[in-house]
Amino acid sequence: MARGFTVQYLPLLLGLLAYSGVASAQVAPTTDDVASYSGLHAAAHVGDAEMIARLAASGANLDSRDKAGRTPAHVAAFASNDDTLRALATAGADLNALEGQAYDVLTIAAVANDLDIVELALELGNRADLITSPYDGTALIAAAHLGHHEVVRLLAAGGAPLDHINNLGWTALMEAVVLGDGGPDHVATVEALLAAGADPMIADRDGKTPLDHAKAKGFERIAALLMEAGRN
Repeated sequence: MARGFTVQYLPLLLGLLAYSGVASAQVAPTTDDVASYSGLHAAAHVGDAEMIARLAASGANLDSRDKAGRTPAHVAAFASNDDTLRALATAGADLNALEGQAYDVLTIAAVANDLDIVELALELGNRADLITSPYDGTALIAAAHLGHHEVVRLLAAGGAPLDHINNLGWTALMEAVVLGDGGPDHVATVEALLAAGADPMIADRDGKTPLDHAKAKGFERIAALLMEAGRN
């Protein structure tokens, strides 16, 4: 029986192992990175919008990269510096650029549950439909995985693709169940996704729906939400 269980759920187990560190796949600037910064990267990290404006006016490369592929905009997002992010975008920086691990400003902010940066990035033109991360996901999937339901609502309203399937075969709704803990934050995340129009019937590669997984994990409130959505 144990062997049968392992074989049956091997794809799911492998996916969980691969994805359990999604937040840590984003690497914020280290102390050594920050010490090495100059120019726009340094200004973005410390929140010096005036310096960014001066450097931009003098012709500095707004989308220059550090050794991890981070642009100044990525650094500003990691540091949660609204003013410098706005200054960079105003000067013409590309907020849709992907850093070395394929994250954009919006996904960095979504993982951090940084509502202010999420709102600002959307306002400044960061696209909610970008394919990001090593998992070919989206900012919405990252937020749903972590139960960041307020971010989920913002991203859904901002045009994030509700039913995008990442390279693990999971949608945002699936991730909220499979990788969630069934608690209030993930319940609210499922509610937000369903209210926005996410399809509760999209199954994983084993043919299991979010409802199947919710029942198997004993997530009664989430299962009830998914059953109601499936009837509508």
